[in-house]
Amino acid sequence: MSETRVGTGQVAILALFVTALTTAQLTASKLLAIPVPDALGSLPVVGATVLMPGAALAYALTFFASDCYSELYGRRAATVMVNVGFAMNFVLLALVWGTIFMPAANPEFAGQFRTVLASGTNVVAGSLLAYVVSQNWDVLAFHRIREMTGGDHLWLRNVASTATSQAIDTVIFVTVAFYVAPRLLGIGEAFPPSVVLSLVVGQYLLKLLIAVVDTPFVYAVVAALGGGRGRDERDPWALE
Repeated sequence: MSETRVGTGQVAILALFVTALTTAQLTASKLLAIPVPDALGSLPVVGATVLMPGAALAYALTFFASDCYSELYGRRAATVMVNVGFAMNFVLLALVWGTIFMPAANPEFAGQFRTVLASGTNVVAGSLLAYVVSQNWDVLAFHRIREMTGGDHLWLRNVASTATSQAIDTVIFVTVAFYVAPRLLGIGEAFPPSVVLSLVVGQYLLKLLIAVVDTPFVYAVVAALGGGRGRDERDPWALE
């Protein structure tokens, strides 16, 4: 396999991770209400409508990207990607808020611009804390399972690491953003416990479904880019 192909694949996974991450940050403040299909009726806790933050789908893609990256380039490289991504969240916030505070040539549009792009402080706090904990756990769990299975059963480490990390992410984000921060810090809208629980369950069900569905795609990416040869941990960016 050529270095060009492998290098292009590495950049593509990084690009997917960063794109999904920034999209999640910008869409987190919108709450989605997705009706449960009539055939399923009303789900326990969730009810007839699944409530979830708008970032749920985009953020789930970051775990797909990090699992592919972990398998192909090793734990150290994946950890670097995750923590650099965490730092880039602050770059994103600085650029967005810098643009918001700059004088506007069309003042009538400035308010709408701020409403759309500026997530509440409670959402940002919950998102950043959930990200740094869950993504690092995802990389750690993925490689622990890889070691325990001798490198076999990619499906197991993909589903198990993502399922546990998504649970951590969902609980931290929803609890901090919609319960803890509003009540303790007085920022954002405080939701009653029943709604918070519904948000946690609804968001996690979607993420768990994605973790299962994306497994064949993880296999496809790994096969296309080297079959999980396991990059040298001493040089995580090496192509060979």
